[in-house]
Amino acid sequence: MWADVELLVMTGLRPLLPGVRVVDELPDKLETRVPLVQVLVVGGADDRVTDTATVDVVAFAATRAAVWALAEQARVAMHALAATHQPAQKAVIDDVTTAQRPTVVPYGNPAVRRAVATYALSARTRSTT
Repeated sequence: MWADVELLVMTGLRPLLPGVRVVDELPDKLETRVPLVQVLVVGGADDRVTDTATVDVVAFAATRAAVWALAEQARVAMHALAATHQPAQKAVIDDVTTAQRPTVVPYGNPAVRRAVATYALSARTRSTT
C-alpha cells in the first residue's frame, strides 16, 4: 500500500507555513482565502518499494510580490520535508528535489496571483513507527 502523497505533503507543510492555508482542493471565493498553497500529485512512478511522485505546489496570494515570497517559503518548506517520517501516514519522505522552480502563471481572477513549482518526492511506507 502506498502513502497518500498529497496528504503526506500537506501534513508536512502545514507546520512549516504558519498562517497559510494548505489544501488539495481550492475553496470557493479564493480571493478571500489567500495566502493559500495547493498540493497536487501530477504524476510519478514506483520501483515497488519507493513511490516517486511528481508534485505541483501552487502558491496563491493577493499580489505578485506576496506570491513570489510565498512560493519561495513553500520551496524551502518542501526541501525541509526530505528525510522526515510522518507517523500518522506511516510513511517516510526520503528526498525532495525541485523539478521546476516557482514561476508566476496567470490566474483567471485579477484579485489572485498564482505561482507554480514542481517537485519530485520519494516516499515509502513504514509499517512500524
